[in-house]
Amino acid sequence: MLTAVGRGSHRLRDARPWVLDDPFALLLVGPSWRQLSDRLDALFPVHLRRRVEAGLVVRSRFAEDRLELGDFRQYVVLGAGLDSFVWRRPDALGSVRVFEVDHPASQSWKLDRVNELALPRHENHVFVPIDFEVASLRDGLAGAGFAWDQPAMFSWLGVTMYLSVDAIDDTLRTIASAAQGSEVVFTYALIEELLEDKDKATLAILRDLTATSSEPIRTFFAPDEIEVLLGRCGLRLVDHADRLELVYRYFAERTDALEPWGLGNLVAATVP
Repeated sequence: MLTAVGRGSHRLRDARPWVLDDPFALLLVGPSWRQLSDRLDALFPVHLRRRVEAGLVVRSRFAEDRLELGDFRQYVVLGAGLDSFVWRRPDALGSVRVFEVDHPASQSWKLDRVNELALPRHENHVFVPIDFEVASLRDGLAGAGFAWDQPAMFSWLGVTMYLSVDAIDDTLRTIASAAQGSEVVFTYALIEELLEDKDKATLAILRDLTATSSEPIRTFFAPDEIEVLLGRCGLRLVDHADRLELVYRYFAERTDALEPWGLGNLVAATVP
């Protein structure tokens, strides 16, 4: 919900052109978005909150740009949360089948919101509730009609930092078993010694925020460690974007000094 508030706040607070235009984010959260926004204001100084929100929108933009570049007929959003791609991009549903994967409780809450808002449903939009304590990603997707023999794009944003290295390894190996030409875009958290001071301050706030939850921040990588991990899991790196690269691609023409955080990097890898 906080992530959706961050995406929605971008179009409220920042000037056009928006890095990602998400008019559904705050609608999906519901009326409590204002209280959640106040909570973010209390947690983050203004300059850090702007960097956080820019980081949230640019990672979705990066993934969706990769989807546009490829010839994919399946799009899997892992840990979908309140992602709104299917309503922002209804044109894509004519050629791409979208699978939203999330914990059953989280997905049930989202479906209640979708029904309350009377958002349109499409046969190519599939909700896949998976409790990884009892079901595997491969089996869960196969049961939902995913074709493992057809190329797919996997989006896995804002998740790996909360998982063990073994869990990350298992997920990447599962994705690597998809059809040749399939691709995954994911984020990872950088080891602290590589962070700028602003991002060290952001990390400290996020650590406190997540420490009392069931999902504390636990896993960090150096860029070369991620590249080794990809090779070990059977994937080939195709793009590895740090904060400066993202600024160059998505923020260089802006006049409002908006830039994303550098807490982590974005990776795109393909099944060779």
